Amino acid sequence: MSMSGVVDLAAVKAAGEAKAKAEQARAEAARQGGGGAVPPSSLVIDVDEAGFERDVLQRSTEVPVVIDFWAEWCQPCKQLSPVLERLAQEYSGRFVLAKIDVDANQMLMQQFGVQGIPAVFAVVAGQALPLFQGAAPETQIRQTLDQLIQVAEERFGLTGIAVDADAPDGPDASEAPAAPVGPYDAALHAAVQALDAGDFAGAVRAYENVLSDDPANTEAKLGLAQARLLGRVRDMDAQKVRAEAAGKPADVAAQLAVADLDLVGGHVEHAFGRLVDTVRVTVGEDREAVRVRLLELFEVIGGDDPRVTAARQALARVLF
Repeated sequence: MSMSGVVDLAAVKAAGEAKAKAEQARAEAARQGGGGAVPPSSLVIDVDEAGFERDVLQRSTEVPVVIDFWAEWCQPCKQLSPVLERLAQEYSGRFVLAKIDVDANQMLMQQFGVQGIPAVFAVVAGQALPLFQGAAPETQIRQTLDQLIQVAEERFGLTGIAVDADAPDGPDASEAPAAPVGPYDAALHAAVQALDAGDFAGAVRAYENVLSDDPANTEAKLGLAQARLLGRVRDMDAQKVRAEAAGKPADVAAQLAVADLDLVGGHVEHAFGRLVDTVRVTVGEDREAVRVRLLELFEVIGGDDPRVTAARQALARVLF
C-alpha cells in the first residue's frame, strides 16, 4: 500500500485544517459527556453519490474514511464486509467505514478506477488511497488499517475520532469549551495561511520557528520541505530548466532544478535517481549540496514511502 503521491499544496493546507477540526471534534464529544465514544451508527455508513462529498470528503478532513466497494451478488464481499464492520467498532472511531454499493453507484466506481470487488480504498484529507482488493485475511487488514492511521496522523495531522456528521448541534453548542491549543499550533496555522496566500517565504519562516524549538515536529518538517520546494519551482520556466539540465549534465544547479520539477510533477523516481547520480559524480561542497537537497525531497514524500527507502539505499551505496 502506498500512502504518497504527487506533491499537492492542498494536502499541506488540509494537514493543518484537519488537525484543528479533529481537536474540535474531540472537545465536542467530551462536552457531551461521551468521553470520546462514538455512536456505532456513525462508524459504519452507507454512502451514495449524492452524499459522497459530505459523508466521505468532508469527514476525511477529521478522520480517515475507509471505503468498502461491494455488491449484493458478490460472495467475497459477504466475507469481507462483516470483518471491516467489526474492526470499525473495535478501532473506536479511529476510522469511519463507508459502504458503497457499486450497482447503485456506478459513477463512484468508475471515478475510483475499481476493476473488481470487493475493493477497499481510503480517503484522507480529501486524497484517495488504494488499500487492497479481494477478501484479504484479517491480519493483513489490521496491518493496513494501522499503517493508514499512522500515516493520517503523521502526514496529515488527523489525530481525532469520528463524530456523527448528522448529529444536530446542541442548544448550547456555542458555549462548548475551546479546543486545546498546542504550543506550536498558532505558528503552524500561520504557516498554512502563508501557503494559502502563496507566501512560501513566510511559510518557511513560520515552520523554521517551530523547528528551532521542536526539531522533531513532524508536521513542521513536512511543511518546511514542501514550502521550500514550491517556492523554488513557482517561477521556473520548465522548458528552459529541462533544456539546461540536458545540455549541462555536470551543472549541479541545473540538476537540482530539474529534480524539483520532476518531484512536483509526480516523477519521484526520476528526481531521486537524478540526484543520486549527481552525488556519484560530484565531490566536496557540490556533493554535500546535492545530498542535503535529496534529504529534503525525502521529507516531502515521507520516510514510509518505498521509493524513499530505495533511494536512501542507493544514496548510501554511493556515499559509502
